[in-house]
Amino acid sequence: MARILSIDYGKKRTGLAVTDPLQLIAGGLVTVSTSELFDYLRQYVEREDVERIVIGEPRQPNGQPSENMQRVEQFVNRWRKAMPAIPIELFDERYTSVLAHRAMLDAGLRKKARQDKALVDELSATILLQDYMRSRKS
Repeated sequence: MARILSIDYGKKRTGLAVTDPLQLIAGGLVTVSTSELFDYLRQYVEREDVERIVIGEPRQPNGQPSENMQRVEQFVNRWRKAMPAIPIELFDERYTSVLAHRAMLDAGLRKKARQDKALVDELSATILLQDYMRSRKS
């Protein structure tokens, strides 16, 4: 089997998470500058066998697209043109940042660590990937 990679796409930073090759466990990978994301992913998929990419679909609590949706759609379209062999799909990311902050609190991280936005982005990508994997089992 190949890995599944998830993206918590942000205007400045983007959190990434990935499964193990058997797709049993999701773990944080890294947070990269969004301007470097495309090149980072191309290099990553050259080194690792990636089955698909799941990118957070930014929506407001009422279901309407958030302001980040246009940037996400542009990235998805660019990826599909450049790397059609690796599918990319949108998956609802509502509340992943809230859950990431909750996980940091539950883990007992100090306030300074909880303010690390890169860590929040990576955790959000991990939660997104866990939710995606759980939805596939249902």
